[in-house]
Amino acid sequence: MNYRFHNLLGAPYRGGDAVFAGDSSVLLSAVGNRVASTDLSASSSLTLPFESSSNVTRLAVSPSGDFLLSVDDAGRALYANLGRRAVLHRIAFKSAPSAVRFSPDGNLIAVAVGKLVQIWRSPAFRKEFFPFHLLRTFPGFAAGVTAFDWSPDSSFLLASCKDLTARLLPVKKGLGGKPFLFVGHRAAVVGAFFATDKKTGRVTGAYTISKDGAIFSWNLVEGSDDSSPPSPGTPEQEAVQDGEAELDGDEPELDGGSRKRKSFGESEEPDTTPLHFARWELQKKDFFMQSPAKLTACDYHRELDMVVVGFSNGVFGLYQMPDFVCLHLLSISREKITTAIFNSLGNWLVFGCAKLGQLLVWEWRSESYILKQQGHYFDVNCIAYSPDSQLLATGADDNKVKHTNAVTAVHFMANNHSLLSASLDGTIRAWDLFRYRNFKTFTTASPRQFVSLTADQSGEVICAGTLDSFEIFVWSMKTGRLLDILSGHQGPVHGLMFSPINAILASSSWDKTVRLWDVFESKGAVETFQHSHDVLTLAYRPDGRQIACSTLDGLIHFWDPFDGLLMYTIEGRRDIAGGRLMTDRRSAANTSIGKYFTTLCYSADGTYILAGGNSKYICMYDVGEQVLLRRFQITRNLSLDGVLDFLNSKKMTDAEQKAGLTNGAHPRGP
Repeated sequence: MNYRFHNLLGAPYRGGDAVFAGDSSVLLSAVGNRVASTDLSASSSLTLPFESSSNVTRLAVSPSGDFLLSVDDAGRALYANLGRRAVLHRIAFKSAPSAVRFSPDGNLIAVAVGKLVQIWRSPAFRKEFFPFHLLRTFPGFAAGVTAFDWSPDSSFLLASCKDLTARLLPVKKGLGGKPFLFVGHRAAVVGAFFATDKKTGRVTGAYTISKDGAIFSWNLVEGSDDSSPPSPGTPEQEAVQDGEAELDGDEPELDGGSRKRKSFGESEEPDTTPLHFARWELQKKDFFMQSPAKLTACDYHRELDMVVVGFSNGVFGLYQMPDFVCLHLLSISREKITTAIFNSLGNWLVFGCAKLGQLLVWEWRSESYILKQQGHYFDVNCIAYSPDSQLLATGADDNKVKHTNAVTAVHFMANNHSLLSASLDGTIRAWDLFRYRNFKTFTTASPRQFVSLTADQSGEVICAGTLDSFEIFVWSMKTGRLLDILSGHQGPVHGLMFSPINAILASSSWDKTVRLWDVFESKGAVETFQHSHDVLTLAYRPDGRQIACSTLDGLIHFWDPFDGLLMYTIEGRRDIAGGRLMTDRRSAANTSIGKYFTTLCYSADGTYILAGGNSKYICMYDVGEQVLLRRFQITRNLSLDGVLDFLNSKKMTDAEQKAGLTNGAHPRGP
């Protein structure tokens, strides 16, 4: 019973940052309150075992690729070892950071919290009682900070801001002075980047990119580093003295003050170029000309001197700087691109679209996709494993797989070569898994809404239950002809399954019955099992000698299909009960919402049964003893409704329905 979380399938990206783990081909992206890791070279993906308390919005990886800092939308951060996939430290910021980034030497972490920029010391591999130490805070921003870029020597930080400016912040001690401002934009600055000399690696300029599609090229005037210091008595000299005095007062002492350890980031070279004192001049202005679309994401590669930008209309562009030559201008979708980054070599471009759950990795030289994935747009309704357990099919309300209405059921054929899908559009479609095309469509004389689907072991007969007419339709797989219509149910038929050992079809309906049908003999209903509440789903035991069905009152009934006798009953109302919803008038213990199972599955030997529903729990029962063996909590994401058992009544207002209901505590575990 020692089951552990292994992987999370679905949308590979749901917003926030996407980053590469150092110089490797491993791409990290935020998926809900977890982080997904995709190895682009090995074509494999996994989800890191730890999870945050709410949706992850910011990711930062150390330059060596050893450590990951993930921050959720509540400001709680996890510092994890990527090699061991273990959380080392936790820290909570006062609010959700808008940008997080490691310094090139890996010793510092820049965090934008509201209108402040904080410099923290990175814990690295040190074992300390207080691993995170706040070294410096830069105030003075009129609006929130959007992005960072470090200088190659980790001495300066270029911060872009929503107040239409970018600021050059001196990070190391001894530099002093006030931040230098890059002004002139007419919209919020989305990104600001240092430009360096390819031979020497020294900073030669900067680029600032704004939301209205403008990119400003700034040039560091040569010879400005040899300029004389400010004259005594001038405001510039006083600013330098104040800055140095402030930094010197922050130096920590050891052994009662007898010895002072080296200050963080203290420059070993006395001739470090004071970029914030140098002369910067605006060299030129360029425009991407994508109006009325807004620029939403950008990145810069120093070695290649290239800029990639993404817009709100789904268009992205790749430009060669400093000549501003457009290399590529293509469209991904019609939705906003929320992230766009280079890999370390600059040959791959990563784009993410949060609304569609889309993640793309594109090689711009060969103009080919390295990765192209997209999850469901709406809720997933059904799921099915292939007979060899190598493929997994899902259907959702977004009409996928390629229907004109919501997909309600999917089923793999026994030969493992085709897939069946049922939809509310009135069709049953058969899909070729080798050619990925629809090779047959089953319909009825008058339109019907199908909600359940199954096929016999030979793959010759297909059956589908309806939502509106309460009938079961039977087709021939070879000819596509409608063979029979099974009538008798008085409610929607939400469960269908053939017996593994004979041609008996079992159906469950909201009319409180489970019926057995002999499809090949056309004898109608062979047996009827009555219940006190609506039957939601059913499942055959692998040996075909038992049927399990769940009802609306939270019970699981076990029937003998040959004798028609009720064998066992399991009461699972208290086991499946979830948390309290924001709209609930009653507590989680007193409400009846969601206290039933909507799906059942036997183990291979029929000893255990898994049951799940509209809850945060999945329950495993011993069928013979009718006892709960284990209850799995599938998520602890406080961004989802119904995770907490108790809500903070002081914050139950219309303004705080989403984030203000939680009291900061985790829900009760399994």
